[in-house]
Amino acid sequence: MQRQRPDSPWAPLGEPLFRSLWIAAVVSYTGTWMQNVGAGWLMTQLTDSPFMVGLVQAAAAIPVFLVVLPAGALADMVDRRRLLLVTQGWMVFAAAALGILTLSGAMSPWVLLLFTSLMGVGAVMNDPAWQAITPDVVSPQRHASAVALNSAGFNVARAAGPALGGIVVAAAGSGWSFLLNAASFFGVILFLYTWKRTPSAPQPSQRVTAAIAEGFRYVQGAPQVRSVLIRTGAFSIGASSLLALLPVVCQPHGAQGYGFLLTCFGLGAFCGAAVLPRLRVQYSVDGLVAGATVVFAVMTFAAGQVHIFEWLCLVLFTAGAAWIGILACFNVVAQTMCPSWMRARALSMYLLVLQGGMAIGSALWGAVAARQGVPEALAWSALAMVVGLSTIRRHRLTAAELEMAPAVVRD
Repeated sequence: MQRQRPDSPWAPLGEPLFRSLWIAAVVSYTGTWMQNVGAGWLMTQLTDSPFMVGLVQAAAAIPVFLVVLPAGALADMVDRRRLLLVTQGWMVFAAAALGILTLSGAMSPWVLLLFTSLMGVGAVMNDPAWQAITPDVVSPQRHASAVALNSAGFNVARAAGPALGGIVVAAAGSGWSFLLNAASFFGVILFLYTWKRTPSAPQPSQRVTAAIAEGFRYVQGAPQVRSVLIRTGAFSIGASSLLALLPVVCQPHGAQGYGFLLTCFGLGAFCGAAVLPRLRVQYSVDGLVAGATVVFAVMTFAAGQVHIFEWLCLVLFTAGAAWIGILACFNVVAQTMCPSWMRARALSMYLLVLQGGMAIGSALWGAVAARQGVPEALAWSALAMVVGLSTIRRHRLTAAELEMAPAVVRD
């Protein structure tokens, strides 16, 4: 059967509602990346332990184990707009408090990890509802393009945020990057406050625990959902090492060098997002994800071996292009694998596996780096990603498996 030409990846931006939210989200993401640069670099100034540096990324992701499943259940049970206003406000408070403590000289490694975790709680509570509202702000025929464009917007911010963060940290210190992140949330808050969302059908009244249990029962009866979760977990644990240990890798190049390397990663991801629709026509989902995983593993290994800054920039650019090829595929699948009434809970399970794997991997590879060295930790994590490709044989993500899971009748 002849493959159809995909819709333009930029088509959703022609819809005013989606465009407004997308622009506000890019500003917010940019602030988040500025904070990531500030937090990672600040930890290298507070301690010389690679393990503690690795824990910065882990601390942001650890809350996923505690709250993402209740967050998904709540997002399916309550008004998602109001829930998002609460979570956005929480992150404003946490980022502002972190900035004030840093500028007042009250910062220590464990205080930094504590407030990074508080930011993580807000982000994890936010994510299932945030991803679940995409169909509410874009026409159905452009849903897949909108999901991919959200990933592209995230990577526009990944390109701009680290560079701006590196400049801010070098010029004024990490505290100001935290305060600027707090300010960046207000665009999204304004959109949510003024958004006249069409009320969804009322959901049956139930406890959060019952809603979570219902989500698990749904996953048990949906093999394609399990395949997405298994494949995501197999990738995320190994893939976490590169970004977690990058502050140590580029310590000789300073805060601006660190920010610029993250910018290279983001530019690579943005370029990868631009060519992704064409690659999806030419290759199967499994082939695309497998090839990109091999490229990312090779670049992870190379990051521990290359010491010339210009070559590191090329390594991070290539890794970014591979990264978006993998995660955009997983993310589109995760958002389209379930009906609306189960979407946020399914997404919460996907986020649990993705971010939980990143958290476990960040701590694991940080510990390996502390014992054996950073190049060795990056090499072992690259091998773990290649070994994880063995899951493709039993858990394929081809077109036949990517159709939306059928709705089940609820009591």
